[in-house]
Amino acid sequence: MAIPSTHCLYPEKTSRQKPKPMLSLFPLSIPQPMLTQDDLKRIAAYEAVDFLKSGMVVGLGTGSTAKHAVVRIAELINTGKLENIVGIPTSRATEAQALSLGIPLSDLDRHPVVDIAIDGADEVDPHCNLIKGRGGSLYREKRVESVCRKFIVIVDKTKVVKNLGESGHAMPVEVLQFGWNVTLERLQSLFKSFGCVAKLRTGGNGEPFLTDNMNYIVDLYFEKGIGDVKATSDAIKRQIGVVEHGMFLDMATTVIVADSVGISVKNNPRAELRPFSEV
Repeated sequence: MAIPSTHCLYPEKTSRQKPKPMLSLFPLSIPQPMLTQDDLKRIAAYEAVDFLKSGMVVGLGTGSTAKHAVVRIAELINTGKLENIVGIPTSRATEAQALSLGIPLSDLDRHPVVDIAIDGADEVDPHCNLIKGRGGSLYREKRVESVCRKFIVIVDKTKVVKNLGESGHAMPVEVLQFGWNVTLERLQSLFKSFGCVAKLRTGGNGEPFLTDNMNYIVDLYFEKGIGDVKATSDAIKRQIGVVEHGMFLDMATTVIVADSVGISVKNNPRAELRPFSEV
């Protein structure tokens, strides 16, 4: 999907602006295989972890890309290259992974300011706005990532889109269990002109999917895209029963995109530096 080069997360290659060369995952003495999507996720994650310094409080993201960052952080701690790191997990799954790898953990009650958070995204637009939460951890992710000084998003090139919601995939909304069907109907009606279909997310057993907060998720599918993301965000948040939605607007301070030819790093000047100073 084409993105205007003036805003592109992965700029057109010119003599003055080139993507960072791809980090090799394999010895140079053997033929270089094609990189898989998981390889690209790991490369982006390792690039993000390079921003960390000893003594930092780090938000640990959730999902298939963020798990590589957690592994890398643990490696650096265990080899003594990073010291006095405190992790704030964004889900129970990440908490379990981090504990199994020996990363010291805490919470926002004891560490209300996070130095850096590293997480993946389901979609990234040219302005570094995100859709997150298809894994079900959107509220905790947004809670942690809203109090960090620097929020680094790591993705492979398949996650870059021209406009949020145009992919046809879900934009999740976490809702209270009580009256969830009324909330679902209100959300679908609210965006009828966008061809919106709202569906309650279910698990493999057919029962409603439960978030770590014991809430449900209503997935919104937009036939015509989300439109004005800020207006859509405000309209969703005004609905009674909505806990949080999966649009992360003006939150990412840095986006790292990996593809088969290199790494692109984009800093977002529109993002709010939370809460006091940039790391």
